[in-house]
This record gives sequence, structure tokens and C-alpha cells, in this order.
Amino acid sequence: MIRLDAITLKQLRALKAVASGGSLTAAAAAMGQTTPAIHSQIKNLETALGVPVLHRSGEGGRMQLTGEGEELLRAADRVEGILSQAAAQIRARSAGRAGHVALSVVSTAKYFAPRLVRILAERCPEIEVSLRVGNREAVIADLDRGRCELAIMGRPPREPSVDAVPLGPHPHGVVLPPDHPLAGADGHDPDALLRETFLSREPGSGTRVLMQRFLDRLEAGQPARIIEMDSNETIKQAVLAGLGIAFLSLHTVDDELRTGRLALLSGPHLPVMRHWYLVSPMALPPGPAAARIATEIGALSGSFLPRPLTA
Repeated sequence: MIRLDAITLKQLRALKAVASGGSLTAAAAAMGQTTPAIHSQIKNLETALGVPVLHRSGEGGRMQLTGEGEELLRAADRVEGILSQAAAQIRARSAGRAGHVALSVVSTAKYFAPRLVRILAERCPEIEVSLRVGNREAVIADLDRGRCELAIMGRPPREPSVDAVPLGPHPHGVVLPPDHPLAGADGHDPDALLRETFLSREPGSGTRVLMQRFLDRLEAGQPARIIEMDSNETIKQAVLAGLGIAFLSLHTVDDELRTGRLALLSGPHLPVMRHWYLVSPMALPPGPAAARIATEIGALSGSFLPRPLTA
């Protein structure tokens, strides 16, 4: 029989430390405790659950999570996230605020999210809004682990389950140097386009998924040459340097297009139009402060989004 009342934060943190360090000794060093103390926490945790949460692997004797241990670690991450949000709420109230809201956004949204936060500060001065920026996987992890109450992203995730409200259009297109042979052309030749080197974010990113769908629609019978880079800024600088062309959110290149430092490819299926969404985890309904911020963001009707040029 599982005894949830016997599970403590110390035990969960010990489990997390062992999973991270790979041994009881490493966990003890990380937590500033003795190895026997960590061993005792893990044994008490296993007694409360009635199942092992760790096992020793064959290679080097590294401690690894069992399936039950993995489930518990995911729960521990959510507990830590919720406690972190509670602490932020308490700090905000102690400072005379009505509450705190953690807003996570995908990295593409960093080109307008700071302006949005400033607008929210003007409209809701009694609520503290903190901004977290990360890639799509990081934002999904924030939603899943309770580290944010609201998030702005493109395609909403399947897991965790979320409520999603569309905020406004999110155009994507192919950008290239202004002196590129394809710049200014009326339309594009699929074969010529696929001979180019595409500079792209990592697999799994929302932009990468859209780019691949766009390339698949060309049906030219040859795979595109792709070089991965770790950020939109790096990709922009690489395109400016003539290292290739890129499929990007037009919100990330608004300034460069307006000043003529980059050009936008025209042709069939361009720009690719998607939407921004405000999402919140269904497992953790927004509190009063987050609900107020969500209402204010919705009332802005996407006015905080850039209005990018089109080809």
C-alpha cells in the first residue's frame, strides 16, 4: 500500500540528486549531506511507495531510476515548480503587489515579449509579471512542471493538456541576402531553391517543423542541405554573412527587412501563416493574478505583435 503521507520533500530532493549525480555519494556531496543520510532518505521513500525507485546499472555501477522512480521524479519536478510559484506569489504580496505571474515564451517571441510585459505593467501595475524565455521544449517543460501559469508559443503541445487561445498571426518566410540571385525574383524555382543551404534551428523546434513542411511541398525530389544553429540571432547573422538562406519567423527579422539588410523570398505558399497562442496548463488552473493577465493579453488583440513586411 502506498503511503503518500510518508513522502517528504527531503526524500524527493534526494532522489533527484541521485538521478542527477548517478550515485549516493555524488548526491550527498551536491546536497551537503552524508552518504548514509541520502541512503536513509531513499530507503524511506521506497518503504512509503512499496517499490524500488533506483537500481544499479551494469556499467560502472551507476544508480539509475526505475520506471516507478521516473514517475516520481516527474512528480517531484512539478512539486518544486508549484512551490517556486507559491514563493514568488508570497514575495510579490509581501512587496505590496496583488500577485505574481510567470510568463514563459518561446525564443522567437522574445522580439515582442518584453514590450508586452511593459504594456502589462502599465495596465496591471499591481501584478508582477516575470518573463521566461526558452526553446519550445523548455516552455513545454515549464507548463508541465508548474514553473509558469501562462505561456506564449506557436503550435500548442499535445502534452501536457493546455487551454489555448489564439493571439494573432505568425508569418514565416524564406530570408536571404539582398544581393542573392533569388532576391527580388517573381516566384521561385523549386530546384534552384533546394540547391541552397538552409540555416535552421534544431529538430523539434516549431520553426524547423514548419520549414520541413514547406520544403516537402516543393516536391523537387532532392533533400535540402541543412546546417543547424542554436538561435535565431545566430541564423540571422549567418544569412547576413552569406553562409546560406533561412526559413524564419518574420517577427524575428522585422528590422532587417525594413532596413534592407535582408530580403524576403516571394512565391507560392509564402509566407507560411501560423498563429501565436496564449496557453495555460489544464492541470494547474490560473490563479486570480494569472487570470487577470490572460484577460489583458486577450484584450490587446495582438496589437503588441510586429507587423512584418511581406514580399
